[in-house]
Amino acid sequence: MCYLCQIKYLYQVTIWRTDVSNSTTNFWNDDKLRYMKLKKQSVSIVAVFVLLLVAAEAILRTYFGFCHTVLMRSDPDMEYINLPNQSTSRFRKNHFYNEYSMRSSPVDASSIHILGFGDSIINGMFTTDQDSLATTLLSTSLSKLEHRKVQFLNISAGSWGPDNCFAYLKKYGSFDAKKIYLVVSSHDAFDNMTFEKIVGVSKAHPDKQYKFAVYELLDRYIIPRLTFEKKIQASVIDHIPEATPFNSGFKDFKDYTTAHHIPFTLVLHAGLPELNEGKYNSLGQKIIEFAHQNHVRLVEDLSLLTPNDYTDQLHINPQGQKKIAAAILREYQE
Repeated sequence: MCYLCQIKYLYQVTIWRTDVSNSTTNFWNDDKLRYMKLKKQSVSIVAVFVLLLVAAEAILRTYFGFCHTVLMRSDPDMEYINLPNQSTSRFRKNHFYNEYSMRSSPVDASSIHILGFGDSIINGMFTTDQDSLATTLLSTSLSKLEHRKVQFLNISAGSWGPDNCFAYLKKYGSFDAKKIYLVVSSHDAFDNMTFEKIVGVSKAHPDKQYKFAVYELLDRYIIPRLTFEKKIQASVIDHIPEATPFNSGFKDFKDYTTAHHIPFTLVLHAGLPELNEGKYNSLGQKIIEFAHQNHVRLVEDLSLLTPNDYTDQLHINPQGQKKIAAAILREYQE
């Protein structure tokens, strides 16, 4: 090979190596840029997620009252009861429990006392503000009627039956009550205490607060509505095991009030299916029979409510609470 040809060959090889080197460098530079861009995007996504999570946590706590629910405890006499001296705000609704675990203001010894026993219907639960309860409305109306302070004391808890209620009456006494009302639904006819542990087990009976509001939202409200749990809870109202005895609390209230010369009235609340049927079911008929046979005064709300007064198949909204209060007030005046 001639000298000039060798020089030309070496020049071409040098040029080729330079191109390869530049291409390799550009490739790694481009890859590094893509990695850095992806990393920045990932960091941004994580940052946005964390900010949204923090914002959701703050809103759920401060606006909706999560991590600040009404707490309960187990009880050897009445299965379970709301803790005393609680004041919470949940879903923009105020809830207050006095020193005797009543959903009422502190007991005033100088006032006239009327006791209202029941379950979630009279309790109102977290969907009803303290001022919208039938018992609160009645306290105001009866105070005007009697021209002195009247306390219509709300003694209730979710899923309490007549026997739970009587266990409270037996334990704490009548508070010198002028009258006693027991608010029940048809399913209470055979809803007997079992003392099965539910406090701290059932999400409807918490014994401690959740630590994180977002987790409470998922665990207590969203997930149960996506599972079979909701269907089980809804079926309890209509399913009564065979050979179940009639709830002893009905007779216990009758015997106690007769012995202590306290007027006693049953208030029978109709579920939405009964309202649509225009009559109480077979369980409700058992309660009506008991009232008639034992000469117990009875208030029925079947003809008073409309579908718009319900929040679900059983529970009522503030408008429904107002109608029940009006029915009790009419009965009180008779």
